[in-house]
Amino acid sequence: MVLTRRFLYVALGLSAVVVVFPAPGTLLGCAVLLILLAAVDMVLAGSPRSVRVERVPTAEVRLGQATTASTTVYQAGSRPLRGQVKDGWQPSAGARAQISPIRLGPGRSNGPNGSAARIQTARIETALRPTRRGDLHSEHLSLRSIGPLGLAGRQVTHRVRHTLRVLPPFHSRRHLPSKLQRLRELDGATAVQIRGAGHEFDSLRDYVRGDDVRSIDWRATARRQSSQGQHLVVRTWRPERDRRVIIALDSSRTSAVRIEDEPRLDSGMDAALLLGALAAGAGDRVDYFSFDRGLSSQARSGMRGDLLHQMAEAMSTVEPRLVEADFSQLPGQIRAISSQRSLLVVLTSLDSGSLEEGLLPVLPALTQRHLVVLAAVRDPELDRRARARETAGEVYRAAAAERALIEKEALRRQLASLGVEVVEAAPHQLPPQLADTYIRLKASGRL
Repeated sequence: MVLTRRFLYVALGLSAVVVVFPAPGTLLGCAVLLILLAAVDMVLAGSPRSVRVERVPTAEVRLGQATTASTTVYQAGSRPLRGQVKDGWQPSAGARAQISPIRLGPGRSNGPNGSAARIQTARIETALRPTRRGDLHSEHLSLRSIGPLGLAGRQVTHRVRHTLRVLPPFHSRRHLPSKLQRLRELDGATAVQIRGAGHEFDSLRDYVRGDDVRSIDWRATARRQSSQGQHLVVRTWRPERDRRVIIALDSSRTSAVRIEDEPRLDSGMDAALLLGALAAGAGDRVDYFSFDRGLSSQARSGMRGDLLHQMAEAMSTVEPRLVEADFSQLPGQIRAISSQRSLLVVLTSLDSGSLEEGLLPVLPALTQRHLVVLAAVRDPELDRRARARETAGEVYRAAAAERALIEKEALRRQLASLGVEVVEAAPHQLPPQLADTYIRLKASGRL
């Protein structure tokens, strides 16, 4: 049984009668009348148990975007139903108004033959703006049916699950058109011709000062005779396509650190999405996986559907785990993906402790067969603390920050001596800088 505000107002009105006529019979009569009215109202209310609830599937949405979760309510009872519906979304779903009014007529009516029936339906829509990625759920839908007097009613909770998948936001998407344009220029698809060290023949053109003499095509030059003399013809090359790019995202304890109010893992996801979309646009084959103690998600360009969507969907449920990353599994995992020379991009932390014990021992085996790039998020707070030296406390913090920066620089030199490219930048600068590194490697013919 559910009591409404109107029941409270009626009770206050009857209490005023008791105050005016202070007699035991008056009190008993008012109480019986109030209970009787509430009981009759509850009996006359439409049965919420006769309602069938059906969830309408909600399309995936990126973090920060708004969406609407829809639920269809079917009324098959013989009495009209009016009241409220509450959709039980978790707080991170960002539901603006979880309580919605509902009004349904009787679900059954006798036709000319006495057996005709109809089912009343209502669509309940809840506006959502998620504040975290992953799978968000509404475990139940509560339906409250109020009687015709508006004093009391009945309430039933329908256990019907509704799931919304929230994908990573992909803030660096704005950089994708300019990076793709640079790739098209590199590939010779525009009027601008950048002479890279590729090995795929593109076209022939006249020699201009500054061209490599090794690019002269002497047979084509001999065929092009003119009255004004012989014109040298050179071959142009385009960077190779169909190369393999492997993106490994570290989801261990170091990825849980928040840098500028964003987890390091989310910054790595943003960089991986931009690089994956860029490499796929260049015609390369892209493989992505995340790992900690084991493999936690995976996507590849050979799978059905758009690669960017596949990567975002695989990343959506990945959360940092408070365990050390097992870098020893990387060589085996990469061998299972491809046996050919590939560009391996490891998105992790440039932390001396975890890298010296985990990644450095396996790097020689990786750099021997692959071109390895280590991408890490740089904490701008270290630079700010290293510069602030006004008080004694700030001096001690600056010394600690300087020590951390010196250790990082030593680690960068050690990685460079092993043939590893290191890209370290602030959270919002890492994706475009990693993309620039890929374009530079593509232009120099190292892929």
